[in-house]
Amino acid sequence: MERFLEAYTERMRKDFPGFSEKTAHEIASAFLAFKFGLYANAVRECTHAISLVPSGEANAALKKALEIIRANAHERDNSQVTADSDLFFSDTEQKYVAISLPPEKNEVPGTLNLDNALILTYVVAFITSPDDEEALGEHYRLIVRMLEDYKKALGIE
Repeated sequence: MERFLEAYTERMRKDFPGFSEKTAHEIASAFLAFKFGLYANAVRECTHAISLVPSGEANAALKKALEIIRANAHERDNSQVTADSDLFFSDTEQKYVAISLPPEKNEVPGTLNLDNALILTYVVAFITSPDDEEALGEHYRLIVRMLEDYKKALGIE
C-alpha cells in the first residue's frame, strides 16, 4: 500500500501545488492535532485552515476534508466517538479522495469518509508544508495502515 500512497500523493501534487507557508502549516496542524487526540485544538486548527484555503475545485475537496475532521474532532472532544456525519464528499470532490468504493463494498460510510478526509489532509500537508515534513513523516505508517484496511475492498493483492 506504500506504492498506492506514493501514487496518490503524486496524483495530488498537480492539484495542490502549494499554499502559503502559513496555510500549509495550518493544514498540517489540523491533521496532527486530530491524530494526537487534541480534539479541541483540531477543531480550532481546522476552522482556521478552512478560512485560509482559497476557493477552487480541488481546494473545495480539501475544505470538505477539514470540515469532516473538524466535525469528528468536535464529537470526540464531547466524548461522542462516532465517525457518522452528515458531511460527505460530493461527486465532484470524490476524484480527490484516496479510497473510492461502491456502496455495496462500503460497510461503514462514516469511517471511510473520515479516513479519506485524514488521508487527503495528510497528503496535502505533506506536499505543501516542508516545515512539517518530519512530524508528518512520523505518521506515514499510520496512513499506510489505514489504506491497508481497504486493500481487499479495492481489489489489491
